[in-house]
Amino acid sequence: DPALSHAAMSTPSASARPQIFGHPTGLFSLFFAEMWERFSYYGMRALLIFYMTKGFLGYNDTKAYSVYGAYTAMVYMTPYFGGILADRVIGARRAVVIGGLLMAAGHLLMTIETTVAFFGALALLIVGNGFFKPNISTMVGGLYDRDPGRRDAGFTLFYMGINLGAAMAPILCGYVGETYGWHYGFGLATLGMLIGVAVFAAPTRLTQGLILVGALGTSLAMPFLQESALQLAVRILLAVALTGAGVVAFLALGRGGLPDDAGAPKDPAVAKRYALAVYGGSLGAVGLFALVFFEVSIASYILGGTGLLALAYILVEAVRAPKIERERLGVVLVLMFFSVAFWAFFEQAGSSMANFTDRNVDRVFETDEVGPDRIGTDLTFRVRANDEARAELPLLSQEQLGLVNDDPAMKDRIVAGVRRVEAEKAAKKGVAVDEAEVDALVAQVRAEPRLTMTGLTVLRDVAAADDAPPESKAVTWRVRDDNVGMKLGTAEVPAAEFQAANPIFILLFGLAFSALWGFLAARRLEPSTPVKFGLGLVQLGLGFGALWYGAQQADPRGAVAMSWLLLGYLLHTTGELCLSPVGLSMVTKLSPPRIVSTMMGAWFLFTAFSNLLAGIIATFTGGGGHGSEGGLALIPAPQDSLPVYAEVFGAIGVAAVAAGLVCFLLSPLLTRWMHLEAFEDGDVS
Repeated sequence: DPALSHAAMSTPSASARPQIFGHPTGLFSLFFAEMWERFSYYGMRALLIFYMTKGFLGYNDTKAYSVYGAYTAMVYMTPYFGGILADRVIGARRAVVIGGLLMAAGHLLMTIETTVAFFGALALLIVGNGFFKPNISTMVGGLYDRDPGRRDAGFTLFYMGINLGAAMAPILCGYVGETYGWHYGFGLATLGMLIGVAVFAAPTRLTQGLILVGALGTSLAMPFLQESALQLAVRILLAVALTGAGVVAFLALGRGGLPDDAGAPKDPAVAKRYALAVYGGSLGAVGLFALVFFEVSIASYILGGTGLLALAYILVEAVRAPKIERERLGVVLVLMFFSVAFWAFFEQAGSSMANFTDRNVDRVFETDEVGPDRIGTDLTFRVRANDEARAELPLLSQEQLGLVNDDPAMKDRIVAGVRRVEAEKAAKKGVAVDEAEVDALVAQVRAEPRLTMTGLTVLRDVAAADDAPPESKAVTWRVRDDNVGMKLGTAEVPAAEFQAANPIFILLFGLAFSALWGFLAARRLEPSTPVKFGLGLVQLGLGFGALWYGAQQADPRGAVAMSWLLLGYLLHTTGELCLSPVGLSMVTKLSPPRIVSTMMGAWFLFTAFSNLLAGIIATFTGGGGHGSEGGLALIPAPQDSLPVYAEVFGAIGVAAVAAGLVCFLLSPLLTRWMHLEAFEDGDVS
């Protein structure tokens, strides 16, 4: 997670505290509070792009990517201000509680299907994250004394908690949201956030119970929410990790919990005097951020102006600084720009890569294949994955996308479903149905003989309706000669679940990378920070190269094997492990002590800008959508959307590798400007 705040900078002396395995017991309370917070955040993120394009909002790809980019950008901007308020006024502990409650309210509001509620939910999440994210990490740093080794090990454990929560989120919220309904997925995210706040704020004995019950309950539930051997294996892996962490935390907190003074305000009188102003200002900020989403271009102006001010300040400080400080600031600035490129490409995971997974990655486990003997016969498909009454029937799934059904009844059902779904959306939004737009969409549906994602989504929406008749739960498919070879499957992995690949790979390889750097450092072979940045960018580019190459190997329907997607995620993760942890360390190490907090704030502001840029890049893959503000449109068949994704992902791969090579070329100069030898003799002038 690139937002693992600037807590590593805090180096207060810590009094003797209860410990387990050499770590303060309070760490495990923070571990689970952050784990559940990340569960809620990534659970919502896993569903967000699909909710906007396939849910009641009905945005086209371009609109959805713009909102997504603005949201993620603001999420990375507000921690800077939340950290300042905690440091100077209310303290980290109170900030974490405020942030958690605001985020829980945001997730809960996502279950209400109105545009105002949706924008309000995003605003609550943005402000809440600003309070929660930087301050819980700061409290981890405050548990340790000045021994950097123990603190680094503590942050490694904390980082594992972040990724355990991020891994479980798409598995649970994504599966439930796509299978049973969006509001159920968002409801799970709400529950996760409330558990996180309770774990943090409750008395130690109650915290022990919450941690153990939450860990065991979730571990037992996960294996039941699946439909394939692959899903089951992933869930068992996460259940074992979660149960182990829960037992260790339960034992640790038996020796003592989070110290009472952890995260306390520096001046209680100031905190008391200005607390109401902070609360009121936060609610005002929620309103302002909600307004931004009515015109998302405002976000670019806010970030652009803030970024220019931050850049100007850093340049002024660099000009005024002594030679070594000036050159080190130059290194930080250069690597910040490489970091912007990395995260702008990497954050396609929640937007363009999510839709690519949904529309073009083969996520179905096949059990049969249509042969020539079935030409002219009828097949019956169940429409919903969770339809237990028809579990023996094959599932109408991705395997039928891009193919033609000779039974005209299905097309008529899709047309009727489009009219019904659009009428329901208009009613929820409190507006009249735009008959001209709906007629235009119906005309597109009738003109397209193949089954598209729009058609599949509408059939599933209608089948899931509370008043749906039994006949809507199944679809008749009349086999034609070009359907020979069509696969039949009974299980389809929801697209949102694949967003768990990155955190799972971090859990598997994070410690290995830390050990690798230590092994190389002991032999004076560890790459410099600029070289690690270059390695990260090259591996990111190779990951997109895997997606591009997978697209070249797609079947005639435009379906790409999921192995190429997983390889892409693996390379993205190894790239992240080369760049993200060393980036935070680099900023704290090279920035002059007098402006180190400002430099860390600038690092996150640049990360925010990269998320906005990620949304812009994603729009190049846009291919219509279930709806839009500029006219309802059809999501193309997989054969039609694949070339667009292949072209954009190929271009991103080339750009990332090229940026990595430039970083390699600059690394000798940047390494020299870091003046590492000055750290050994204490000369920083």
